[in-house]
Amino acid sequence: MARLNLPEATRFEKVPVSIYVDQETASLAVANRIADLIRDRQANDRQAVLGLATGATPIRVYEELVRLHREEGLSFRNVVTFNLDEYYPMQPDAAQSYVAFMNAKLFDHVDIDRDNIHIPDGTIPVEDIHEYCRTYEQKIVAHGGIDLQLLGIGRTGHIGFNEPGSAPDSETRLVTLNDVTRSDAARDFGGKENVPTQAITMGIGTIFKARVIILMAWSAKKAEIVKKAVEGEMSAEVPATFLQLSDNVEFVLDQDAATALTRFDNP
Repeated sequence: MARLNLPEATRFEKVPVSIYVDQETASLAVANRIADLIRDRQANDRQAVLGLATGATPIRVYEELVRLHREEGLSFRNVVTFNLDEYYPMQPDAAQSYVAFMNAKLFDHVDIDRDNIHIPDGTIPVEDIHEYCRTYEQKIVAHGGIDLQLLGIGRTGHIGFNEPGSAPDSETRLVTLNDVTRSDAARDFGGKENVPTQAITMGIGTIFKARVIILMAWSAKKAEIVKKAVEGEMSAEVPATFLQLSDNVEFVLDQDAATALTRFDNP
């Protein structure tokens, strides 16, 4: 998969950035990295532990993984998954739930063991959420940690539902959603007034522990927030900037999402 390499103007970039000619090429490259990880773990009789994201960004990655399963025999029997987040409250059979999303986009189409799927539970009584989140963290540790974590990025710079103000050492917890995040979700819920005001999310500290972190962003709509995350000063106001602290992160962009980077905007 050929990608664009322009190293002479990347000195402003504080994280590794890979720029592909389009979303399709980038998504296939990420899907193949995941498939290689799964096959490597299979060859060594080990589980592959994936941290998964929802939203429009990873859909093409999941479609390619389904194709690899159906047409090339990629098995998910040794795969364990932990999803980043879920709205709260949220019934798992609701159309807007991330359980429904993951089933429709990936899990219903591959041979994964359902016991190996972990998605935050939007039905937990509020008084039990703290203990539930602690247990979620413990399950990740019990499986040896996350091998590869997929991320998108929201307009507020959130990763998972770690909104502005999130701490870099935060763990899985209940959070209040930013007004911009709720506005962006309004269409899926038939109006902003129907969007939950809270969510359960892995913390930034949880994400940091993954052995490989891949943040994907497509389209010019993400260009400005990508520039802040890649080139800006670290700040709780743009949570994705904390990824600059990680030695294991890579931003995977299409050309449009990269247009505001200095190497293109002011080379």
